[in-house]
Amino acid sequence: MITSLLDIIAIKLQTLHLQGGCMEMSLPSTTNQKLLFKKHAKSSFSKKIYTTFFSLLCLLLFISQANSSSLEQAKRLHDRITGVPPSIQTLVNMSTLIDQGKVNEAAYLAMQSPEFYSSTLKIFANPWTNKEQDVFSPLNDYSATIIGVVRDDLDFRDILQADITYVGKGGLNLPAYSTNNNDHYQALEDNFINLADGLEQTSQSSLSGLPTDATAGVLTTRAAAKAFFYLGTNRAMLRFTLMNHLCTDLEPLKDNTLPPDRIRQDVSRSPGGDSRLFINNCSGCHTGMDPLAQAFAYYDYQFDSENDPQGIDGEISYNKSAEIDAVTGTRVKAKYHNNATSFPFGFVTKNDDWKNYWREGINQKLGWDMSLPGKGSGMKSLGKELANSQAFAQCQVKKVFKAVCLRDAESSADLTQIQTTTTSFKQSTYQLKQVFAEVGAYCMGE
Repeated sequence: MITSLLDIIAIKLQTLHLQGGCMEMSLPSTTNQKLLFKKHAKSSFSKKIYTTFFSLLCLLLFISQANSSSLEQAKRLHDRITGVPPSIQTLVNMSTLIDQGKVNEAAYLAMQSPEFYSSTLKIFANPWTNKEQDVFSPLNDYSATIIGVVRDDLDFRDILQADITYVGKGGLNLPAYSTNNNDHYQALEDNFINLADGLEQTSQSSLSGLPTDATAGVLTTRAAAKAFFYLGTNRAMLRFTLMNHLCTDLEPLKDNTLPPDRIRQDVSRSPGGDSRLFINNCSGCHTGMDPLAQAFAYYDYQFDSENDPQGIDGEISYNKSAEIDAVTGTRVKAKYHNNATSFPFGFVTKNDDWKNYWREGINQKLGWDMSLPGKGSGMKSLGKELANSQAFAQCQVKKVFKAVCLRDAESSADLTQIQTTTTSFKQSTYQLKQVFAEVGAYCMGE
């Protein structure tokens, strides 16, 4: 409490200095006070004493008259959004905006800080780029693209569907972007480049060589491929996309009422010799997951398994129209035929056509866009399906709420705010800075 009071006094002293000193304040004044000042002004010692006394009186009056709560709220708002204290001038400007009822504008002022991009947004996006959900993982093309999309107020749905990637600006003496290493982004971080100005937008297809219609925002970045197309059967890409961008894992989506006709051959129908396990457990996830994961059938993460078993220097791989996989005899990657003998009568993947079975049954609760067909070919159309769901919009608000309020939404007031901000997010063409502003305004009084 004492520290907080001292902080406020220090802020107010510096505020007075910024405003031109105590003499500019409207203070009680009498003729006797003026005469007294003139009388004692002849003595430099007396003048010093009077000046000191007058300054203290001025400070006390200022503290009693000013709205200290707006300064506290401004500081808390700035701290929560950027992770660092504001400058005195920024604090005063934010406090003034708060006093005027312009809290969102105060939040946008805080977001002008470089730390909002290099710290808050990097920590915000980094867990989405790796299976360990490590916030301290290096900057990469996935997280840099998230930061750039937020900075430029782009439609946040583009992160799952657009031909877009953010790279370091030319002239920064960075290694060139590479499809098989992260050196470009590591140099951005090592050189402490200000990400508020150091990133520029480019087309992903021009960097990776993917056809434009095969790009799907951050889902087809090198970092995403390294994390979620590494070995396996590509189901990890769907699972972690759901976790990161719809805020749900597969377990809550289990639905045993859906048809199992698109479940692949690698899923045993009687694990351990007991078909009940498949019926009651396995099928509940795979009935919806496998038809969606078919969108990734032409993708893989290619690396030297002998000399680089962790795939540190690998790259995304995609079978274009003329490229046929030797194992499958189609464009479908070999991993889609892994363990085909587990249940030979299971679904055989022949193309990248996907269908959203979750539009029926209990998972209609994810709020699918009924103007879309609910099926398509490839990752771009699947990204569009996911990004236009109500669950996607609400998930972004929930993540911002936790990042800014430092807790999950708990009370009925919190849940109402989540719903209100989700509606506002969609109405403001999915600009994520608007969400940071509204949530920051909600939590700044805590």
